[in-house]
Amino acid sequence: MLERSGAVTMKGSPLTLVGDEVKVGSAAPDFTALGTDLVPVTLKSFRGKVVVLATVPSLDTSVCDLETRRFNEEAARLGPDVRVLVVSMDLPFAQKRWCGAAGVKNVLTLSDHREAAVGRAYGVLIKELRLLGRAVFVVDRQGVLRYSQVVKELSSEPDYAAVLAAVRKVV
Repeated sequence: MLERSGAVTMKGSPLTLVGDEVKVGSAAPDFTALGTDLVPVTLKSFRGKVVVLATVPSLDTSVCDLETRRFNEEAARLGPDVRVLVVSMDLPFAQKRWCGAAGVKNVLTLSDHREAAVGRAYGVLIKELRLLGRAVFVVDRQGVLRYSQVVKELSSEPDYAAVLAAVRKVV
């Protein structure tokens, strides 16, 4: 499996991403991750919807908390044809606890803790930490990747305006 040294940083220190870099215009890789109810969820189960797929290191960190809350707010405005998925390596129990405490109801949190399937498929698994890098992908109704943003510095938030513009293009 491809490794990209220095692809992202944490407080300026380089880290290695594992997995092939996904290409805009290609089929979005399918995956299976766990919902907070321990039921497996696949990307293809959302076919017919526009999907915003955000990967984060851990919901229990300040930037991931801010990002997920922001996407929760945006999801409420994007309408029923758009689903926002936030994937981390956090256990489903921790995700459920966090969502309850944060009042997050408009995004679906998924756990990649078992096999790192999302991390490997989208090339955002951090080798040194076995966490997911911060990235956002937009997948159209037919399952084609239309937008990709891998955030270089883990302590930075994504460019929300660019993500929302990409979503509006495909809705």
